[in-house]
Amino acid sequence: MALLARNICKALSQAVQKNTVRALHVGAIRQQESAVEQEGKLKCTLIPGDGVGPELVVAVQSVFKAADVPVEFEPYFLSEVNPTLSAPLDQVSNSIARNRVCLKGILATPDHSMTGELQTLNMKLRKSLDLYSNVVHVKSLPGVRSRHQNVDCVIIREQTEGEYSALEHESVKGVVECLKIVTATKSQRIAKFAFDYAVKNNRKKVTCVHKANIMKLGDGLFLKSCQEIAELYPRITFETMIVDNCTMQMVSNPHQFDVMVMPNLYGNIVDNLASGLVGGAGVVAGASYSAECVVFEPGARHTYSEAVGKNVANPTAMLLCAVKLLNHVNLKRYGEQIREALNRVLNDGKVLTKDLGGQSSTTDFTTAVINSLR
Repeated sequence: MALLARNICKALSQAVQKNTVRALHVGAIRQQESAVEQEGKLKCTLIPGDGVGPELVVAVQSVFKAADVPVEFEPYFLSEVNPTLSAPLDQVSNSIARNRVCLKGILATPDHSMTGELQTLNMKLRKSLDLYSNVVHVKSLPGVRSRHQNVDCVIIREQTEGEYSALEHESVKGVVECLKIVTATKSQRIAKFAFDYAVKNNRKKVTCVHKANIMKLGDGLFLKSCQEIAELYPRITFETMIVDNCTMQMVSNPHQFDVMVMPNLYGNIVDNLASGLVGGAGVVAGASYSAECVVFEPGARHTYSEAVGKNVANPTAMLLCAVKLLNHVNLKRYGEQIREALNRVLNDGKVLTKDLGGQSSTTDFTTAVINSLR
């Protein structure tokens, strides 16, 4: 009898362990929502940025309040053009590391002669958090007129080395030397990120964009690293394309691209080019990833400083960043609610900012999104 009881207990224990593992797996997607329900609002670092960034952030906060989104923002003013008002970088990076998510506006970069610094504040922030991967999803939006329709591609750029290493010096008067850093470790890391992204998001193809025909060693190493990683993903189609050809192909036939992976400088250029294909800088969202945290920010990095205080900036890109943030922390119900409201406003076409062909203000557009929440 005792032996039978022990066997029953053992069987029950194994069943409980198995069910626990299954429950953990099934419940993973709801983990963040449960934490929010039990502990209150989820904390998120907020960096308004420069230019129209603070106005766009107000739009997001208004929509979040109307949708009763359980997110509490921890705001920090971080700026290189207003250094006396800026919070210390380590304080901001510690907040992002602690909260693991951040919504960020675009930071302006002052002239080097004003600061004497080669590394920008953006570069310092990425370095401090190892935000090595920038992901910009370029997707046509309903109601937004553009030359091409149904564009849907993802641009992934390595953003911790390459030409943006800030390693420059004037060796003699009138001669500047600039080092371009490319390492196998970081090239393989970004290539693996791109292929993992493709697998996770049911993408079929990865295109490596490079200039290895001229920069045979630097870009050659990046290309070789991508080719080596591609061999580990036989179900994903892999192709390579020289960057100048890539820009022409993007304009003439963007539908051929799916996931694109490239070094820092090329990614910066292609991001902005691709944004123009779907409506401009005001409608494209992006995110920068480290192994531990994510910073969500507009995909085309323009501060639009000439529009400050005029109430004309388009909050679509920042709202899409907020939607991506909500999806990332498994508050998908709220994310979909805001995305659908945004799509209804764009599709209706009655309340559009000037960049989209309308005459409505930032406030009018934000109010229209709030009124479309369901």
